[in-house]
Amino acid sequence: VSNEDGIFFYFFPEINDSEGHPSSSNQALKGTSKWATSLENLLEDPEGVKRFREFLKKEFSEENVLFWLACEEFKKTQGKKQMQEKAKEIYMTFLSSKASSQVNVEGQSRLSETILETPHPLMFQKLQDQIFNLMKYDSYSRFLKSDIFLNLKKDEEQEENSPEAQTAAKRASRIYNT
Repeated sequence: VSNEDGIFFYFFPEINDSEGHPSSSNQALKGTSKWATSLENLLEDPEGVKRFREFLKKEFSEENVLFWLACEEFKKTQGKKQMQEKAKEIYMTFLSSKASSQVNVEGQSRLSETILETPHPLMFQKLQDQIFNLMKYDSYSRFLKSDIFLNLKKDEEQEENSPEAQTAAKRASRIYNT
């Protein structure tokens, strides 16, 4: 295709994986390599969440990721009664002045139990976003420099460079290149 100046543009079709999702080089990354690309990627991986929680526990801020996860789960909740129950649980665990795992968010002092009467899936979104940004710009960068992360990364790299992994890769390349 060319524009009015005669410059040609080539359009490449979007490449999708076997499930129809857009393919990207990021999807080929696994484990610590993928976690290091973004907090979002870390939080999408159950093992990443587990390791991040380990780290946050040592920093005495595990409640941040637990609150974020609870909000994600809350968004999927169906039915007013279930939403009211889960909303109350989130409020009592993370937001109330008597909360056992209180998170530190702006506007928290203005929150009251009255919001729990008319729950909706995004009622905690603003607070969840605050906690996400707190993790992203604070604890996530420290996590990437932590012994927990660096040791996992080293172990993965050693596994990838082991003779068994290289032999398997060579076998696979012979299979596909014949």
